[in-house]
Amino acid sequence: MLSIGEFSSICKVSAKTLRYYAEIGLIHPEEIDPENGYRYYSISQLETMLFINRLKSYRFSLDEIKSILHSEELPEEALCLALIKKEQDMKKQLLEYEKTLEQMNQDIENLKQGKSIMSYLDTIEIQLTEVPQMYLLSVRKMVREGEYPQEYAKCYGRLFKVIRENKLTVTAPPMVLFHSEEFSPFGLDTEFAIPVKEYVTGTRNHTPGLCLKTVLHGPYSALPSVYAKQRRWAEMEGYEGNGPLCEVYITDPSQVSSESELTTEIYYPVKKKASFHPNSKEKK
Repeated sequence: MLSIGEFSSICKVSAKTLRYYAEIGLIHPEEIDPENGYRYYSISQLETMLFINRLKSYRFSLDEIKSILHSEELPEEALCLALIKKEQDMKKQLLEYEKTLEQMNQDIENLKQGKSIMSYLDTIEIQLTEVPQMYLLSVRKMVREGEYPQEYAKCYGRLFKVIRENKLTVTAPPMVLFHSEEFSPFGLDTEFAIPVKEYVTGTRNHTPGLCLKTVLHGPYSALPSVYAKQRRWAEMEGYEGNGPLCEVYITDPSQVSSESELTTEIYYPVKKKASFHPNSKEKK
């Protein structure tokens, strides 16, 4: 048997941490002296502690490690499945870090050249365009931020099923209209829509009219920058919002190998303010 100090020294885990692990049921001492409360660990528990440390190095939480240790499934199978899932999560995080580093490097280069870190906004092009009336087959619901990937798949799957069953003619790529006036963690009033030729049950008229249009080539993470640039352009040029913001997905995310291949059109319906002085941002 090993005292808690000896066990701690071999495994490079503090005695305080070992007591905490015992408290949460992760690894208990083999024996506790009833007279003095001294804790003792067996030689065989060294392997368990090394196993815990290995999983911690893989960024498993203590709850995840405890679940693996006490799994009712075959230990090897449970561990393999957990490692595969963790590997997928880490690869996803790695891609996010790579994108962040790329953006950071670009910001550093801009600053070295005397440019603002926000100078990328100047590359976002905006044009005024008249969007004609269309018929939309749509599903409208409240969606929380983290639910969008699932809702895209579910709602568009439902809409395309209706299109196939009723032999409708699609006239434009899928789109999403955001009806909420402000962001809310409780969800946004979102309409998933597909323009169709026929006016049937379940469709509605959609008349955007005059819109600010921006074509985004690249990841969806750049969309907030487009929104901000459109709002700033509208304010500077004497326009105000006149309907829900709309994103049109020209490319199908499932059909591209990289986010850089994505193309999205953003439409912001606007109207001219009743009275606007060109040298002021405020109505006169």
